[in-house]
Amino acid sequence: MIFATIEYEGGQQICCVDQVGKRAFLIEPFFRQDLSELAIDSNQVKKIPLTMNEFIEGYCDGWIDDLALFFGSHPEMGISLDEVRLLAPIPELKRNITCLGKNYAAHAEEIHGMTGGPSEIPTHPIYFTKAIHTVIGTKEEILSHENITKKLDYEAELAVVIGRKGIDIPKEKAEEYIFGYAVANDVSARDLQTGHVQWFKGKSLTTHCPIGPWIVHKSVLPLPLTLDIKCYVNEELRQSANTGELIFDVPSIISDLSRGYELRPGDIILTGTPAGVGMGFDPPRFLKSGDEVCCMIEGVGSIVNKVK
Repeated sequence: MIFATIEYEGGQQICCVDQVGKRAFLIEPFFRQDLSELAIDSNQVKKIPLTMNEFIEGYCDGWIDDLALFFGSHPEMGISLDEVRLLAPIPELKRNITCLGKNYAAHAEEIHGMTGGPSEIPTHPIYFTKAIHTVIGTKEEILSHENITKKLDYEAELAVVIGRKGIDIPKEKAEEYIFGYAVANDVSARDLQTGHVQWFKGKSLTTHCPIGPWIVHKSVLPLPLTLDIKCYVNEELRQSANTGELIFDVPSIISDLSRGYELRPGDIILTGTPAGVGMGFDPPRFLKSGDEVCCMIEGVGSIVNKVK
């Protein structure tokens, strides 16, 4: 099942998405029905979730089947995706986005010595964070911030959305703590990234983390993940790889990150970008105003953003 946050009739709504039929089904009517008629334990629904954060925090496994049954029985509730605007799946994050650097070997090699830190293939995950104000949705504009950066870059990445609170999570149980997956673009100001040495500033300019177009529930994409990931700039293919090439796969990331660090529902982890970033070309091919970037992942979807 696919979950999204949309703008509809002047407000934000969470919905299920029928990707084939290109329809959205608002979730609120489902929770306003008599839940005693369904398999759901109504005692588990403490309040009607009105945001994606609330939906993930309250999520129970039985909801998937019951949502599918409810909307399958009420096709008249479908709203054409042409009538809504897709927002970032979680427009207002509660914590910074956790990201991995150099998690594809070919990418680590192409930027060898360019970004500071270890230049070799990492033997331990390299973590950094992006601020919450960086998040935008598909079709929103990436601000170029030309007054402070001249080296704007793209990075297509698989985003993992955490579904349960957990700490010291064993690798073999990592999937239990995942809610789903989305597409992300870890937009980077390379001159700031290298100038400040620590990557936070260069990764955290406003609008520099498009995420979307929705969240695909983990039940649709069971582990291990071997998904094609691509990035196009002005329809030119720049990045092409597969998530099976990750140095540290999703279970390894969740297990390692959670050691002494509590993961919480709604947390987002960006798993790293493959080779083909603008910095890696000779000469470099950075983004400029008017460029259109499309990041796509097999089975998840695609996000498109123009640079302003």
